[in-house]
Amino acid sequence: MVRFSINVNKVALVRNTRDLGIPSVLRAARLCLEAGVHGITVHPRPDGRHIRPNDVRELALLSREYGSEFNVEGYPSDDFLALIFEVRPDQCTLVPDTPTQQTSDHGWNIIRHHDQLASAIGALNAAGVQTSLFMDAATPADADRIVQARDVGAACVELYTEPWAKAYGTKLRQKC
Repeated sequence: MVRFSINVNKVALVRNTRDLGIPSVLRAARLCLEAGVHGITVHPRPDGRHIRPNDVRELALLSREYGSEFNVEGYPSDDFLALIFEVRPDQCTLVPDTPTQQTSDHGWNIIRHHDQLASAIGALNAAGVQTSLFMDAATPADADRIVQARDVGAACVELYTEPWAKAYGTKLRQKC
């Protein structure tokens, strides 16, 4: 089943430009849920430039209040995993971002990061948190990369689709 989740990171980015607390991330998420979205997604980054740990805590409570899905994305560092174990979102999407990376621009290389991913996913699954992996979109020739996500315990994948978006309307579209 396709479910629609809204990422509210940019609301926090605007809020964080001034010390006024507006716009409210919590209010924006509430408006989305009242409009019928199925869930809220956030991606807290180590530098706190948008979503911050307290936002994650508040949004977890709001999601429970509405009975909606809450998905927290991030790199499986010790600090990030501690926050996930604290709030226990419905889903945690592991993303291979470095701490200084501006935005997600590639998916996991599961073979290279197998042990790290298997360990993190095993702990998350044991805590009752469904795990997703951020993956590069696969062509039929390399679709086995997506199957590898299941092999390390992930329940699903989120696809990095920028190459598809850039190819739209060009001759490259046929290769995607």
